[in-house]
Amino acid sequence: MADAVVVVEDQINQRQRSTILAPLNEFNAERGFAFHPNPVYLSLRDSDQIAGGLIGHTNWDWLHVEVLSVAAYLRGQGYGRKLMEEAERIARARGCIGIWLDTHTFQSPGFYERLGYRIFGTLPNYPRTERRIFLMKML
Repeated sequence: MADAVVVVEDQINQRQRSTILAPLNEFNAERGFAFHPNPVYLSLRDSDQIAGGLIGHTNWDWLHVEVLSVAAYLRGQGYGRKLMEEAERIARARGCIGIWLDTHTFQSPGFYERLGYRIFGTLPNYPRTERRIFLMKML
């Protein structure tokens, strides 16, 4: 066995991150699953101000929505739905078969369920008495 050691890092830069990911990316690519995320960035603008948006990426025929955010004063007016509909349009245009995302019980899981997403997993006590909820929708 080599004399490698485990080091706890306070932070890492992009080069170090790429170096850490390289063996996994190589392993996946050897099996025909190279990771090439294609970003999706949508901003919700009110005049010249960003008031929310959506961040995600497509890869392996799926869109992963990492963040959906709408400023408090715009919530309940259909902007979250508009952002998700545009993300779905992009996913379809890129040939995706589905979309997945996660939220928490203290956020808005019902919002996604009303848009046709279904729960495929949960993580209890994250945070504390709440749950992290994983949802997906086939396109």
